[in-house]
Amino acid sequence: MIDFVKISVRAGNGGRGGLSFGPFHRGHPGKPEGGDGGKGGDVYFVADTSKTTLSDYAFLKHFEAGKGISGNKQNMTGAVGKDVHLTVPVGTLIRDMGTGETYDLDSVGKTIQIARGGSGGHGNAQFKSMRVDKRSSEYWDAVHTSEDGQEGELKELELELKLLADVGLVGLPNAGKSTLLSVLTAAKPKIANYPFTTLEPYLGVTEYKGQHMVLADIPGLIEGASKGKGLGTQFLKHIERTKILVHVISAENEDCLSAYKAINHELENFSEHLAKKPQIVVLNKIDIFDDSEIQSKIKQFKKSRVKVLPISGATKEGLEGLKKAIFEA
Repeated sequence: MIDFVKISVRAGNGGRGGLSFGPFHRGHPGKPEGGDGGKGGDVYFVADTSKTTLSDYAFLKHFEAGKGISGNKQNMTGAVGKDVHLTVPVGTLIRDMGTGETYDLDSVGKTIQIARGGSGGHGNAQFKSMRVDKRSSEYWDAVHTSEDGQEGELKELELELKLLADVGLVGLPNAGKSTLLSVLTAAKPKIANYPFTTLEPYLGVTEYKGQHMVLADIPGLIEGASKGKGLGTQFLKHIERTKILVHVISAENEDCLSAYKAINHELENFSEHLAKKPQIVVLNKIDIFDDSEIQSKIKQFKKSRVKVLPISGATKEGLEGLKKAIFEA
């Protein structure tokens, strides 16, 4: 998944002012009538639901708007340069590397102007009203002059995608997050019984009593992820915008509480804001253990005053209770 790129954009230059005169009259040149140049095109970004990654900008790195057209005779202003509208996924952050400003395209259809086209240059018709002697060299020089258009803005930009979801699924590899996402939503992530099956984020929509929420599943974390181990924390940014986290722990862990603490430690190392998000802790894969073993594992959490919901993504046991907890959180 391509979720970070650097590109440059340039707005169009303004068109040059026109230099022309009306018909000769009694042996004298006609009045100056060159129109102003057209404004250069602008560059915009638009949040589009049809886009899911920044792959459009992985190889094509520079984009330019159209130049304004030169002014024409009879005081006609040149045509405006063509604007450029670049579409990106909803949730894209745009950073102006020159000014440090950040723009957040966090809603469908949201549009920002990132680079402004240059103004068109004045044509010589602008100088005919000068308050000087029309016979002077100053006037003669002025009306035989037209201006270049201004340059359009050049911007060096960073584009970063942070997915928009209500709920983020976190946990160790092979905790069953992908299975859980697939049974709670219509998402179809790759599922297999080995670590790191999920190599990129997945989104799905779940429904409960007529309400809907978006869930995000990210690749599993391992202890030391914040130091670059495993897949690292490169995907944690995709759950920074979530309201709550569902912390999925596999009952297959010998020490489930340690697994819980290990993930929270990585969250704290990545972002204090992320670590403080409300969590719903679930003990997954309870279908492969008997009741006494499950109760023993739940007691580990009770001793640390951590509420845990026992569930099974495979058999769907406990999922209605999990949905209720998610929507009431």
